[in-house]
Formats: sequence, structure tokens, C-alpha cells
Amino acid sequence: MKLLGLRTIIYPTTDLARDKEWWAKVLGIAPYFDETFYVGFNVGGYELGLDPNADFDDGPRTYFGVEDVDEAVRVFVENNCSIYEKPSEVGGGIVVATVQRPSGQLIGLIYNPSFKAN
Repeated sequence: MKLLGLRTIIYPTTDLARDKEWWAKVLGIAPYFDETFYVGFNVGGYELGLDPNADFDDGPRTYFGVEDVDEAVRVFVENNCSIYEKPSEVGGGIVVATVQRPSGQLIGLIYNPSFKAN
């Protein structure tokens, strides 16, 4: 298992419309993905996401790119992490999962077949 670098950060939001407008103004771009369940901005080839269903207690979640999410989860579990969100396909061939370190910190894992690093 190899971490391929940072790919995505997702911020929880209680007001998706307000936060989408704020980020669009700050970034100077419109979101490339805009739905009621998730808004995504392409920032230099990386994802900045807004999730109205994310738990604020977890804080923003950072996702590391991997070639195989199931394998990455297995390696983290072998190293004393627990599965926080099991691997799931979220559309477009994108697979995500989250593991939790014994210290409580969350580590997001993502396979995105469309990702191209700038």
C-alpha cells in the first residue's frame, strides 16, 4: 500500500448554499459539482468539498489518494486503526473510506480514477 499524496479535503457545513457562495467568492470559481448532498470545487487539481451530512465533531476530513482503498484499509487496520467508514463507491468509480487511529484522528482514503495531479 502506498499513499499517493493528498487529494481531497471535505468541510462539514450546516448551510451548504451560504458556504458554497463564500468559497466560490474566495476561490473565484464556481463549483464543478453542485448537488444538495455535496458541493465540490477543483482547486489546482485537488478537491475542496462541502458536505452537509458530515459531522462537525469530526472536523474537516483530509483524504489521501491510494490505488486500492480496500488494501489501504487492510494495512491501516493491521496497524491498530479501526474502520470509521467502510469502503464505498460514491459515483464515477470513486471509492472512499475512513479509518480512525487509536488516538482518535480520522484518515480519509480515496481512489479517484479521474484525478490528475497538477
